[in-house]
Amino acid sequence: MLPTAKPNPNKIMDTNKFDTNLERITKSPLSDTIAVLVLRVIFILVAGGVGAIWARSEDFGSLGAFGPYIVFSGVMLVAFGVVAMDMLFPRKRIDVISAVYFGLVIGLVLTYLLTIAMDPFLQNSLTKTYFTIGLLTVLCYVCISLLLQTKDDFRFVVPYVEFSRELKGLKPLILDTSSIIDGRLAELADTGVLDSQLVMPRFVLMELQNIADSSDKLRRVRGRRGLDILNRLRSSQRLDFTLYERELTEFAGQPVDMKLVLLAKHLGGKLVTGDFNLNKVAKLHNIEVIDLNQVASALRPQFLPGEGFQIRVVKPGEGHDQGIGYLDDGTMVVVEGGRDRLNQTIGVVVTSTLQTQAGRMIFTKCDGPN
Repeated sequence: MLPTAKPNPNKIMDTNKFDTNLERITKSPLSDTIAVLVLRVIFILVAGGVGAIWARSEDFGSLGAFGPYIVFSGVMLVAFGVVAMDMLFPRKRIDVISAVYFGLVIGLVLTYLLTIAMDPFLQNSLTKTYFTIGLLTVLCYVCISLLLQTKDDFRFVVPYVEFSRELKGLKPLILDTSSIIDGRLAELADTGVLDSQLVMPRFVLMELQNIADSSDKLRRVRGRRGLDILNRLRSSQRLDFTLYERELTEFAGQPVDMKLVLLAKHLGGKLVTGDFNLNKVAKLHNIEVIDLNQVASALRPQFLPGEGFQIRVVKPGEGHDQGIGYLDDGTMVVVEGGRDRLNQTIGVVVTSTLQTQAGRMIFTKCDGPN
């Protein structure tokens, strides 16, 4: 269940701006793009230097007068081919790359050890060569396949294997759709209270985009407002915001709420939500939850019996002489003797307070200072 929010027409994006929202959220920072560009330029320059050295080498003299040009052109062609492949696949996953890398290393080591063990039985050099090549092919394939299928159970980080959660520091805060659309999280973040990392799962982002694409006008406005708030969180200098793109094997066939619970358990983090049902489900799985409604309730001003303040009476109450007013945070104030003071700002004195599931009510009497 998503919290209702009154749409602000000044915040509704135009179509072109909305279409680029998802791209702006997932796009790499400019500094990372510049670093990769500099790395590619250095790589091309180094490849050119290597090609020039090889071109002057006497080892390629058999190629004739055009040998140096052929060697240099071949080296540069390979270098540009490598850069082109790197640009063709811009989104690389470190867990897949690590699995392939360590699979090759383990396959080579096992092949070397087994070749030494079988050396007494391989007298023929040609047989030994065929045996080594076949064994190397099989072991590298098996090791890479095994690590790719189990990469979510642990994480390889050069030069060691890390079995702890992936996000460091304080417990990360996993955001759900309701916490983004609500809007209060962005206001809370602006105060500098949040020191933990904010984690936005990709499946939640996709759900938010689906809401923004809805044919229902109210849902569409709320979804677009949520994308605006998400960009605001991402661009904040005070926050450590990250987009979590991995799909765990446990996510298969699970609804979004259950995916959030599993992700919080996997990362050892807390859920941030305004959804009552998700709050209950998470607590059943022993997941810590930050409920925005409870946070807002805890931050409301506390009034003790006998304290006075001013309130504007906006409507009559249920009692014959009662008036009703509201504090800035929406707390309802019942004023005894306030029915005759409608649309007036009067002084009241607190007599008692009542906490209900719908919120807090303050009972006052109309004899405080005006």
